[in-house]
Amino acid sequence: MKLKPIFAAVSIATFSSALLAADMAKEMTVVSWGGAYSNSQLKAYHEPYMAANAGFKIINDESSNEAVAKLRAMAEAKNITWDLVDVEGPDSQRLCDEGLAMEMDFDKDLAAGTDGSTPTKDFGASLINKCFIPQIVFSTTFGYRTDVADWNGKKPEDLCAVFDTKTFPGKRSLEKRPKKNLEWALLCDGVEKEKLYEVLSTPEGVDKALAKLDTIKKEVVWWSAGAETPQLLADKEVVIGSTYNGRLFDVIEEKKQPVAMLWDYQIFDFDGWVVPANLPEDRKARVLDFLKFATDTQRLADQAKYISYGPARASSQPLVGKHATLGIEMAPHMPSNPENAKRFLVNNIEWWSNNEDEMNKKFEAWLAK
Repeated sequence: MKLKPIFAAVSIATFSSALLAADMAKEMTVVSWGGAYSNSQLKAYHEPYMAANAGFKIINDESSNEAVAKLRAMAEAKNITWDLVDVEGPDSQRLCDEGLAMEMDFDKDLAAGTDGSTPTKDFGASLINKCFIPQIVFSTTFGYRTDVADWNGKKPEDLCAVFDTKTFPGKRSLEKRPKKNLEWALLCDGVEKEKLYEVLSTPEGVDKALAKLDTIKKEVVWWSAGAETPQLLADKEVVIGSTYNGRLFDVIEEKKQPVAMLWDYQIFDFDGWVVPANLPEDRKARVLDFLKFATDTQRLADQAKYISYGPARASSQPLVGKHATLGIEMAPHMPSNPENAKRFLVNNIEWWSNNEDEMNKKFEAWLAK
């Protein structure tokens, strides 16, 4: 099974800048998600770029979960303190629509392919809007402990095991926001995959999803940071929980915890960078120089040495090799591996961009009941 719409053809970058280094800022604040993910960026992009640019410093900020609110506040105060921000696809759409992210000229601003292919061809459909610089394809999925005595030797084999507290008793962990939880709830309440967003577009559909979540609400530990579910699983505080697939890879392969992956109906999403609008010219020049470096085919493949997220450009995927320290092949651990992607969802970026604020309000009201 190939996810053809996500990827396109081949590329590798040459790193050059129209401006002298003296014309560029000497430091840059890059905002990301923290944990194993930020470390993968540090190793694949930040450290090599700083090594190639003596005297330059990248400052890491881990506030990506607050990116939209904080960039709105910065724009209102006319004080943009961030230079490059890692966001999921729907947030990039909102920031682009609101004029808070800079529109890119992809074939000019990103690295070209070694065979002459353009970035627009190589990144293909992952270029979801004019502001989004694709970096990875990741998924949100479930991990579960493999040593739960109360399960009598059974193991979860599909998504709806999450809602089956009789067969699989114990605490669950879910992200404390509606996105993905609503889709999963509807799937396990009998809604067809193709009709999910049609159903969610009605008040009755949202109520239906929340009613399904009600059936496990008392058993849920809510998380806000991706590192929480792996820790909850390791500490035996939950028996099954959702998080980003890279976080689960870390707890399974690096921490060697008795945890396994449940890939069924993993939800694909794009993650990448946006450049805040209206940066001073020296900072903008630095960011564009960094992006030409970091969007190179090999750089994107290099990130997969440290975390199990698939690179967003087609030419990078054949270059995905072994983990930098574990020495294991990383391709089988990627969300897009055919064995892992037998049933999946692609996050509906346009729908969430248009409806996320309203869904957040309804979800918070439901949580408070």
